[in-house]
Amino acid sequence: MTSHRPTRTQTTLGAAVALDGVGAHSGLASRLLLTPAEAGSGIVFSRLGGVDALRAEARNVSSTDLCVRLGAGAASISTIEHLMAALRGLRVDNVAIEVDGPEVPAMDGSAAAFVAAIDEAGIVALDAPRRAIVIRAPVRVADGAAWAELAPAPAGGFSMDVEISYAAAPIGRMRRRMRLTPASFRAEIARARTFGFLSDAERLWREGRALGASLDNTIVLSEGRALNPQGLRFADEFVRHKMLDVLGDLALASAPIVGAFRSYRGGHRLNLALVETLLAAPSAFAIVGGERRPRSRPAARIGASG
Repeated sequence: MTSHRPTRTQTTLGAAVALDGVGAHSGLASRLLLTPAEAGSGIVFSRLGGVDALRAEARNVSSTDLCVRLGAGAASISTIEHLMAALRGLRVDNVAIEVDGPEVPAMDGSAAAFVAAIDEAGIVALDAPRRAIVIRAPVRVADGAAWAELAPAPAGGFSMDVEISYAAAPIGRMRRRMRLTPASFRAEIARARTFGFLSDAERLWREGRALGASLDNTIVLSEGRALNPQGLRFADEFVRHKMLDVLGDLALASAPIVGAFRSYRGGHRLNLALVETLLAAPSAFAIVGGERRPRSRPAARIGASG
């Protein structure tokens, strides 16, 4: 049974679940295995059969070029952002993730397949309080006209206000605001797909990049329209997908953020710079709730929406 009640305890998956797909950038087949983890474990990635583990934290980000890549030593896993958004959006705190390939599979370019996998596995509450990062003072980063900021949220919770601006049609200037809950995540942003321009794709292919990108996992734009036969899922799918990316990037703060996020013409690099700036300013936030140390067992199944 699915529950829409928020929980103040940490969560994990109720069972292991696997997905298969193709990496958008490598073009290689990739298998993903998500398994339950103890309280305080956090989200940890590793290569299937490997020994090196990468905690999903901003300090382990090695690149934000086209996607978010975790890397430390010889270990490297790319394109984690949509999976991270699904885990944060559905309030899953602790998962061990094994990837058989260099990157998380793109699936359809959104978080929908990851949501379905989490629903299949179920979510269980753990007998340990959830940690949260509560914003106490505004933090802002900028790059030319682009900027991103976090501010206190008097009413609690987490909200996003995202604006994008592209000269090319059919995007133009779009803005969307939302208060994040598992229900709003499912309804408003989980199904929003990544997008790009055909002219850019051709250049990337020549450079040996975006080798797995296709109409099956990307909204491809050319001459003012989407080339995908099924069209758009939402009239403003572009800004919704940017919100999906924001959620996945901010999940690398290592705990849910209680605050209000705003950005203009943002992206992975700016989002991660904001996380790093926040964590380097301890007076701007307070950590409340549980410990990071693994110490507890599953307590009760609460369903896929946290």
